[in-house]
Amino acid sequence: MIAEGRVKQGEDTITTPATVLPDLRGVTVDGKPVKAPEATRLFAFHKPAGLLTAERDPAGRPTIYAALRNALPPATPRLMPVGRLDLNTEGLLLLTNDGEFKRLLELPATKVTRTYRARAFGDVTQAQLEDLIEGIEIDGMRYGRIDANMDRRTGRNQWIEMTLTEGKNREVRRVLEHLGLQVSRLIRIGYGPFALDELPKGAAVEIAPKDLERFRKELAGGRRA
Repeated sequence: MIAEGRVKQGEDTITTPATVLPDLRGVTVDGKPVKAPEATRLFAFHKPAGLLTAERDPAGRPTIYAALRNALPPATPRLMPVGRLDLNTEGLLLLTNDGEFKRLLELPATKVTRTYRARAFGDVTQAQLEDLIEGIEIDGMRYGRIDANMDRRTGRNQWIEMTLTEGKNREVRRVLEHLGLQVSRLIRIGYGPFALDELPKGAAVEIAPKDLERFRKELAGGRRA
């Protein structure tokens, strides 16, 4: 934008990105004043199955943004999803207006936990699930520590709760399929300290600023949720 001459300070066109600005007063882009960054905001959204975690889909499939138009209050800033949920995965999806914060939450190095409940058909033992605490390699892909426990079982159908920190593409489904299970439903119920709880499907709620600030301090201090 600077190279194209679109950025000005007062009446003067800024010609180099090395320009030192004491503040943003008088700075414009295309004649519009540049505002200070908005405060970080975080929302929890209960994503239904059947929605893409994308702004648009060339195939015309519905996306989360169609549902968010009705779920978010007016004048909500543009929000970006923290990570993704597959088309057929439902549950807690965090959204933020802060790109840097989004990236921080997604990085495996920050070790922010993601917790899922999976309904699966087949035979598996608690011992097999406990072995996942050491991680597992599938088709050359290494998956790190997974805390997995049998939640409820009826015949060969069971609910399994899994907590992980990497969140690789289709990680939960791939691991359970590797154990010989068929996943029929997958719900993310937690991301860091934030839980799905009783949030209705298709609804969104803003995380209280005090809870967001507490979480950011924990991240900065190296304590993981």
